[in-house]
Amino acid sequence: MSAPQNEVWYSDGFLKDAKKLPKEVQGKLGDLISILQEDAFDPRLHSKPLSVPLQGVFSFRITRDYRVGFEFSGPFKVKLLIVDKRGQIYKRLTRKKL
Repeated sequence: MSAPQNEVWYSDGFLKDAKKLPKEVQGKLGDLISILQEDAFDPRLHSKPLSVPLQGVFSFRITRDYRVGFEFSGPFKVKLLIVDKRGQIYKRLTRKKL
């Protein structure tokens, strides 16, 4: 018996961010969201929990330069919050959470 798939939700900010990504990064993001639906902690995602002040928020890697911020909004429910360059995403997530 397999585990249920994660239901993925997108914040408005996430969709706006995703449209601004380079095309090759957008394509890879789509592939990684499919993996996220199966297992949010699949090693290919390099998912990690974030520390204070972002407790409860996680990130996964698209490429060396891009990250996605996400949180669990319930059992098997994942909400994608922000996608941005590695140097900006954590600052933006902190502003959004405060």
